[in-house]
Amino acid sequence: MLTLSHAHQVYLASGSTDLRKSIDGLAAIVQESFGLDPFSPVLFVFCNRQRNKLKILYWEHNGFWLFYRRLERGTF
Repeated sequence: MLTLSHAHQVYLASGSTDLRKSIDGLAAIVQESFGLDPFSPVLFVFCNRQRNKLKILYWEHNGFWLFYRRLERGTF
């Protein structure tokens, strides 16, 4: 079972992000553009230009989780 009980904060990236980026690319954005630690127990949320896809980056214990959500209709 997946629980995110240790995530106390959520950071939402403003604007659009190229969601072709994987874990390393998104972690680099968190570190270089936002000046935050990608290994902290928080959720980093990225959205594409059409606002129909999300990627969420989360560090847990010894590895990253990368959540991906795509809407068939509508936008976030």
